[in-house]
Amino acid sequence: MKKVWIGTGWKMNHLLAEAREYAQKLNSFIQQEKPQASIFICPPFTALSAVAQELKSSPVHIASQNIHWLDRAAATGEISPLMVKDAGADMVEIGHSERKAAFGENDLTVNLKVKAALQHELIPLICVGDSAFEKENGVSQETLIKQVKIALHGISPEEVSRLILAYEPVWAIGESGVPATPEFANSIQQQIRNSLCVMFGETIGKSIPILYGGSVNQDNALALIAQPSIDGLFIGRAAWKADGFISIIRSVVEFVHKN
Repeated sequence: MKKVWIGTGWKMNHLLAEAREYAQKLNSFIQQEKPQASIFICPPFTALSAVAQELKSSPVHIASQNIHWLDRAAATGEISPLMVKDAGADMVEIGHSERKAAFGENDLTVNLKVKAALQHELIPLICVGDSAFEKENGVSQETLIKQVKIALHGISPEEVSRLILAYEPVWAIGESGVPATPEFANSIQQQIRNSLCVMFGETIGKSIPILYGGSVNQDNALALIAQPSIDGLFIGRAAWKADGFISIIRSVVEFVHKN
């Protein structure tokens, strides 16, 4: 059976009480049904510790939405890898296009953060994406492979086996986003896979999970996960309520088990 990753990023949503209720519902589902998938959630910093506590008895990975690359620094408003681990997280989302667009992050800072996460035994979830302009001009492949190469610069083959990539086209993200067709996403992710195989060898290149994110919902989740080069789903607003997330997990796991 295909091993899948299913996760959600909450962005700037959910206060503490809401976050705890969500985590409790998810934990109850996990304990009762034991879905055969690697599941993760990315709460905001204020809810990170509370969510980690609620899910500490479950296999769910808890991810920070960002980290700084330094352990300690005069960096007002930032959060260090040490703080993320102290809050109970074991994973970190790095390089989301919203961070690049609004907060000046770039491929170099992504690389620094990936190295910091690996140093502190956090699982890096590295987001890469192409803009609508790049897609329209036929340079999505070049854009994404450049992002991947810089993000993984100086990372050893052993370290690479501990990370995850997520293809999140910028044009597919957000309330007005248009999801990639399953065929397009599969083709792009196969190109990323081919690049990883060239960089790190076929065995390691084929072992790195590559997820798709960008307007994933109940209606398109199965068509996406059916694609051979899509190893999982990174879900946004369709999973901001626990019932929505659980519904997608349940249907995806059932589909993968049958196929």
